[in-house]
This record gives sequence, structure tokens and C-alpha cells, in this order.
Amino acid sequence: MKRQLPIFVTFAIVLAALGLSYGAGVKKKVVTPKDFPAGRPFSAGIQVGDTLYVSGSTGGDLKTGKVPENFEDEVRLCYDNIGGILKAGGMDFGDVVSVQVYLTDMTLFQRMNAVYIKTFPEPRPTRTTVGVTALAGAAHMEVTVTARK
Repeated sequence: MKRQLPIFVTFAIVLAALGLSYGAGVKKKVVTPKDFPAGRPFSAGIQVGDTLYVSGSTGGDLKTGKVPENFEDEVRLCYDNIGGILKAGGMDFGDVVSVQVYLTDMTLFQRMNAVYIKTFPEPRPTRTTVGVTALAGAAHMEVTVTARK
């Protein structure tokens, strides 16, 4: 009995024979808004092809790092910081496909969500919200997103 290779193995062999691979020729491009602080040990965003990966952002002021006392102001500033990275990558909140929210207090969920629904247009992206014990800079939330044109 003749044994056949699974279709995906055959496809991979054909691609390799042609000198092609997934992601071949696709370069990573650093996306940095003009107001992003220099000297941070990470990129604000990395764009690969049509996809932009945005680093975790808090609601801290980009110049001072100070987090607003009012939680809703912190949420808005967090989304403004993300919006600046999206804009620098030629995108906006309508291009976001996935959101991860980290909250130090899950009782703040509804308050975060009230600002979220005003920021992200329909159809809203997928989202995960996780409670954590602490975040950098005394922030109450941190958000990371993935966007695609």
C-alpha cells in the first residue's frame, strides 16, 4: 500500500522547494509616536505586514508617568496613549482586532467598560480582562492591543 503525505506536509515541501516560507520577506517595523518617551527598554509598537502589535500601555502621563486620581481619566489616558501608537502605525481603534486588559481591582471592570465602549467602535474586537495584583507606576490598568489593516 502506497503511503501519502498529509496535504500540509506536501504544501510545506513545495514552499521550501520554491524557497518560500511563511513570513519570508516580511520585516518588523518599529512604530513610535513622537511623544513616546525615549530610553524605554521596549518598542511602543511593532508592525509586521498589515498587523500592529501594541505594547502594554497604562493611563500614566507619557511625560511625567503620573497616573490620574480619577479612574475614568486614567482609562481615557490609557486609550489616548494607545491611540497615539495606532495613529503612528497608520491605524485607529476601528482596526483593533484583539484587546487584553489587566486590572488591579476587578470591581473597576464596569467603570473601565463604560469608557471602552465609547472608544472601540462596532464590531468591537475580541477582549480578555484579567485581574492582577499590581502594575508598574501605580497604575490600576494596563492594556495591550493587536490591530490589522
